[in-house]
Amino acid sequence: MPLILPQNLKETLKVNQRLLGLDLGEKTIGLALSDTRCSVASPYTTIQRTKFKPNAREIKNIIDAQDVQAIILGMPLNMNGTEGPRCQSTRQFATNFLSLYDMPLALWDERLSTKAAEGAMIHFDLSRKQRAEKIDKAAASFILQGFLDFLRF
Repeated sequence: MPLILPQNLKETLKVNQRLLGLDLGEKTIGLALSDTRCSVASPYTTIQRTKFKPNAREIKNIIDAQDVQAIILGMPLNMNGTEGPRCQSTRQFATNFLSLYDMPLALWDERLSTKAAEGAMIHFDLSRKQRAEKIDKAAASFILQGFLDFLRF
């Protein structure tokens, strides 16, 4: 299955299944899950980046265990909206994942998701250590929530 545009993904979603948000970092991958009504995103877990296939398998195991119907992958656009080297890496991850697993996957603008997640954690007075442990899955939650908000319009 090729990458799907967010507006087209909206048309294919089924009732009572979750979406999975991904925030690809250099060292970790943050994951977030939606509720079954696709209205609220929650941080789920963080996995360590290793080689692609073991990471893809771990993500697929979560997809199967949580009855996920589609992936929303954060696209790290530059602040001016252009694509840089990290976007190429993200597109390659998406292409490689889709070559192994046939399921809907859409890219979603992730600009400032990490900053927003960190700001929320600072607001709740989390220590630097606590923030470091949770930042990637919190950023994935912000990415997924942005898409879920888009679905309502």
